Amino acid sequence: MSHDPHKPFECRFYGSPKTIHFQPHRRPSNPTQPAKMENEKGEIVDLYVPRKCSATNRIIKANDHASVQISVGKVDENGRYTGENNTYAMCGFIRARGESDDSFNRLAQRDGYLKNVWSASRQH
Repeated sequence: MSHDPHKPFECRFYGSPKTIHFQPHRRPSNPTQPAKMENEKGEIVDLYVPRKCSATNRIIKANDHASVQISVGKVDENGRYTGENNTYAMCGFIRARGESDDSFNRLAQRDGYLKNVWSASRQH
């Protein structure tokens, strides 16, 4: 099922139909530029894409200024960067409780960056 890129998508926000104009399959020539979309008045506005905390799977709100995003680069057997990376987002809730280091170790071990660092059933 393909969509005509010149026809706007019809979306519903809070029960009222609104038309949003955007081109879903085109990427900007510079990928560091934020995605743009057009509102009802025809004004160009930034598109906010919410992130989820990698540790808790909670949505990170736009006003969570304590949240961080960490990108870990993948390397080959010679230690050279391959151009790929894994990105981890930690919400302010996890950081405020002092759990970000354990959470990061757990996620890094899950993805194969670390071995035998974190165990869910640590009993002394």
